[in-house]
Amino acid sequence: MALAAGTAVADAPPAAIPIIDSHIHLFDPNRPQGAPYAGPAGSSTRKTGAFPEAYAALARPLGIVGALEIEASPWVEDNLWALEVAARSGFVVGKVGNLKPDAQDFAELLERFARNPLFRGIRYGNLWGYDLARGAASPAFLEGLRRLARADLVLDTANPTTSLLEAVVRISDAVPDLRIVIDHLPAFEPPPSAAADYERSLRALGERQQIYCKLSAVLHRVDGQVHTDLASHAARLERLYETFGADRVLFGSDWPNSDGTAELVDIVRVAKEYFAAKPRDAQEKFFWRNSLRAYKWARRLPEQPR
Repeated sequence: MALAAGTAVADAPPAAIPIIDSHIHLFDPNRPQGAPYAGPAGSSTRKTGAFPEAYAALARPLGIVGALEIEASPWVEDNLWALEVAARSGFVVGKVGNLKPDAQDFAELLERFARNPLFRGIRYGNLWGYDLARGAASPAFLEGLRRLARADLVLDTANPTTSLLEAVVRISDAVPDLRIVIDHLPAFEPPPSAAADYERSLRALGERQQIYCKLSAVLHRVDGQVHTDLASHAARLERLYETFGADRVLFGSDWPNSDGTAELVDIVRVAKEYFAAKPRDAQEKFFWRNSLRAYKWARRLPEQPR
């Protein structure tokens, strides 16, 4: 009997790996002031908004047990709005806000928001009229990022271009203690004229251990079409995996912005299919451990991993 029981345990399939989604957005277009962004064209979130409960209902059946909210509004006051919404839902383990590192009130605002343990960093890149490459050349901007690093918080980039990737390298060299997370790199297709610069940037990014890469926006529109099979994306995923290594790639869905291209179930499926060929340790790192290293989020629900 003991032998049979032991054999049954040995043959049992390994437990499912919990997933922390490192990139979702929250907003409410039905507020009196509205919302500057409410999802892609045709998305139901343009009417209903995007809230943790709606995301969790889609995510939990797929093995997702928590998420990091990434700011989708240029309004400073929406940092507080998102923190208040996140505080009411244990499903949200952290929030990346929107503050300008070179603004006169940056130090004051950063100190204020950093008191909230859900606040995990700021987003700055190619959106809201921001320009990371220009910021990388500004002493005031870099001093703001040094302040961010001293607070043990993260810089999330937005919407990669070759110039943004080059700026990330320069920023990392100027502020080596700053953790930087690059988003949506699987969707970036450099023009042929910039291919050499892109490859050079990838090599430089791969050498800097404080720089992470979200494998988000994997399923993206190309020539008007979205391919939801792994084969269409495997080569690019492998290139990025080889560049950043097992310790610096993160899962991110980009929900509900992703509604414009694919359903959450397909985004998770393609990620699981790609990582099925990797060791279990690498899978755990991608699906939750690396997000913990990058963002230092805090567990809020029993099902969230330690």
